[in-house]
Amino acid sequence: MEFHIEDIEDGGWIPERFAFGVPDSDRRMRFGANRNPALHWSGAPAGTRTMVLIMHDDDVPARADDVNREGRTIAVDFPRARFYHWLTVDLPPNSEGFLEGSASKKVTAHGKDKKIGPLGGRQGLNDFTGFMSSDPEMAGNYFGYDGPCPPWNDERLHHYHFTLYATDLESCPVEEGYAGADLEAALEGHIMDSARISGVYSLYPPLLEERPRKPADED
Repeated sequence: MEFHIEDIEDGGWIPERFAFGVPDSDRRMRFGANRNPALHWSGAPAGTRTMVLIMHDDDVPARADDVNREGRTIAVDFPRARFYHWLTVDLPPNSEGFLEGSASKKVTAHGKDKKIGPLGGRQGLNDFTGFMSSDPEMAGNYFGYDGPCPPWNDERLHHYHFTLYATDLESCPVEEGYAGADLEAALEGHIMDSARISGVYSLYPPLLEERPRKPADED
């Protein structure tokens, strides 16, 4: 199965226009354009009934004690946890994919109430739902895509995995408002093929100095 993401190469830096948070010299971080990238696929195996998309980051600090705190950094070997950025089920396998900005075009305070995404796919709640829950200005249900926003004081480079699954499910058995763990459990025994593209991103100044600059990195 072939899988392609426009402007994201496997192992390469994710352009800033796809990020929830981008570097800011005065405030450390500001909101980015938060556009979803364009995805394309082909060659799903015979018998595929629907496709599923999961985007996640396994480099998120397991505890938020020192996240974005002045005078503190989060060490590379600090315990980590999984964070889901995008969950979509019931995508048609015979489609060629969907366009940039079709699931997200900006950061939306209190979350996007976008349960139905590109190609009619049913979108789940990403983990910004929990992360923002204590912030009155941002708390809400975050459906669909919200891009990278790692802590600006995290010494570890974050890896964002876009995984496309071909399944034998006519409709994935998850309810409205499903989370990443719900989806992964529902996929067990139903995956016919999969393909993954992983990009990297950081807001930590020393890592940003190593970042290659390209026109696609601009907002």
